[in-house]
Amino acid sequence: MTVDGSTVGAITSPGLLVLVGVTHTDTPAQAAKLAAKLWNLRILDGEKSCSDTAAPLLVISQFTLYADTNKGRRPTWQAAAPGPIAEPLVEAVVSALRTLGAHVETGKFGADMKVTLTNDGPITLVIDV
Repeated sequence: MTVDGSTVGAITSPGLLVLVGVTHTDTPAQAAKLAAKLWNLRILDGEKSCSDTAAPLLVISQFTLYADTNKGRRPTWQAAAPGPIAEPLVEAVVSALRTLGAHVETGKFGADMKVTLTNDGPITLVIDV
């Protein structure tokens, strides 16, 4: 992942790309629960988890996950928490993963990030805790 042409986060071995969206009612307890779920979810090759294989995680804040497209032609992001609320909760997910023993790379909160993904599967999950 790059910001302004410079790499800010990357994983070079199989692992998980995690897009984290935060809404107004999310809590630090939910961040810890999400981290545990991500670390132990058996979705890698051979039904293994990141904890089984020491697979890395690339965690990126992604407010657009809370887009509302029900009206008109422009999405709104009113359900997304503002930066001062969201940033500490995304960091709480990262911190909890690292406490569990995960190798975590991150993006840059609020930046225009260019993300490159090679999806082996493909598999995409929405995890709501």
